[in-house]
Amino acid sequence: MAEQDFTFSENPRCLLFKDARSALKLDELGAEIATIAIPAAMALTADPIASLIDTAFIGQIGPVELAAVGVAIALFNQISRIAIFPLVSVTTSFVAEEDAIRRAGRLDFEEDDLSCKHSEKKMLIPQKGMGEKMPSLGSQKSLEVDEVAQGKKQIASAPSALIIGGILGILQAVFLITAARPLLIFMGVKYGSEMSTPAEHYLKLRSLGAPAVLLSLAMQGVFRGLKDTKTPLYATVSGDIANIILDPIFIFLLKMGVRGAATAHVISQYLIALILFWRLQAQVDLLSPSLEYLQLGRFIKNGFQLLTRVIAVTFCVTLAASLAARLGSIEMAAFQVCLQVWLASSLMADGLAVAGQAILASAFARKDYNRAAATAARVLQLGIVLGLCLAVMLGFGLHFGARIFTQDADVLHLIGVGIPFVAATQPINSLAFVFDGVNFGASDFAYSAYSMVIVAIASITALFFLSYAYGFVGIWIALTFYMSLRAFAGFWRIGTATGPWEFIRS
Repeated sequence: MAEQDFTFSENPRCLLFKDARSALKLDELGAEIATIAIPAAMALTADPIASLIDTAFIGQIGPVELAAVGVAIALFNQISRIAIFPLVSVTTSFVAEEDAIRRAGRLDFEEDDLSCKHSEKKMLIPQKGMGEKMPSLGSQKSLEVDEVAQGKKQIASAPSALIIGGILGILQAVFLITAARPLLIFMGVKYGSEMSTPAEHYLKLRSLGAPAVLLSLAMQGVFRGLKDTKTPLYATVSGDIANIILDPIFIFLLKMGVRGAATAHVISQYLIALILFWRLQAQVDLLSPSLEYLQLGRFIKNGFQLLTRVIAVTFCVTLAASLAARLGSIEMAAFQVCLQVWLASSLMADGLAVAGQAILASAFARKDYNRAAATAARVLQLGIVLGLCLAVMLGFGLHFGARIFTQDADVLHLIGVGIPFVAATQPINSLAFVFDGVNFGASDFAYSAYSMVIVAIASITALFFLSYAYGFVGIWIALTFYMSLRAFAGFWRIGTATGPWEFIRS
């Protein structure tokens, strides 16, 4: 479709409703989104589902252990997100952009268009505000010759992501193991309380898997950028099946309790990392020729912007878990179950976000703005449909499924109180996640970071006030407010046609 065919100049907000009747149509764009999104969604929900199974097994030990592990999991996951989210998001966008230009370079190369003077004027990844030049299309063509010789793709972001992921994983493991006790105290688990010992044991053991987690997610970012979400799915499912098999063996047969659950999880994470590395090294050259080629500075610059964002996000969710823990073990156990279901279901929308990010990054790299607009509209519309379906499913299903996690009457009562919030927020959550993917696909990392800081400030204030005034219910009201602000911030950028979306007005 030609660029001049674009028709949103009068009202950018119409983008959300563009061709809405075709939202579920399996045309060329719909098929590409489905091919990427469905395996990505399955892979993203596999780990939370495994955590839910962990929670179900641990819940059979007792409510104290369930609450303790709930605090440890919340702490581990939120600290992991500080490193994981920027790494994966930046990797996906950069790999998708590099691969799009690499393919364009191959087409030119096949046509014997080897004009260096012309090609060197083209940046590999043209982004506003990036401030750093990438290898030219001409140098990219020389890499095509190497690819033919080696049989592997030359993607600079791939080895860069693995190096950074490995370093961050080791640092995270050391930090969590050495600071486990003060971190748990910050989360509301006071030293000497009934939750203190099992929470500390679980956190320290699970932290040994941090390097595998970071490396796995870095490699998943590479595969997503290459629009291959099936390989991460196979690896994740394999690891999670191993986790499910090992859980009862370590927890009950070997009588290791919560330590057994942590051990099983760590083994599964290293299995996932090994599978992904084995598949990735067969496709991509991971032994880069020089530090200049690695583009580590570019990774760090954009990753730092997303780090600011994820710290804000992490603080909101971690604070909510901390406030729930301070209410008592019953409240924390109920909050843990509701939170795990909330995140597991909401992350299904991340599959759409991954598809939108990968396709948009390629479209922006080629300056195909009609493709970018059509992709953004389609994934946002699908996000609304998905959110409504999840709301109905959870609204009815969780009432009957709560007993899978615990038999404690008090915990079940509070889970029932949280169900309306978990279900009703699904459309909001889906839009918020998909907007994230859309803005990341446009490499709009700065806006994503700064807008989230503003959202976090408002949400943290609401969490303190509402939890103090209304307890368990107040925490969920505040989380609903938080996700609504996230969705609004994502919509604002496109709705005002600013930043990378200025082309909507042109």
